[in-house]
Amino acid sequence: MPNIESAIKRVRTSEAANAKNSSQVSSMRSAVKKFEQAVEAGADNVDALYKDAAKAIDMAESKGLIHKNKASRDKSRLSKKIAK
Repeated sequence: MPNIESAIKRVRTSEAANAKNSSQVSSMRSAVKKFEQAVEAGADNVDALYKDAAKAIDMAESKGLIHKNKASRDKSRLSKKIAK
């Protein structure tokens, strides 16, 4: 545990940021999985789930949680699944 006041504060802020970032990445993955399951099942709301998943990917990219190439690759794969 750090002794210096600024280091103590940095630990606190890092933990808060880590929790927020982890939550956002997790929700992005959940949105993608929900879309993929709907495509496999042949559900009616596939378009809405695609929009939600693409938005979640874009949000994670804009916040620097995932690389822009990974975001593009993921969205491309989702659009291929919806085209089938």
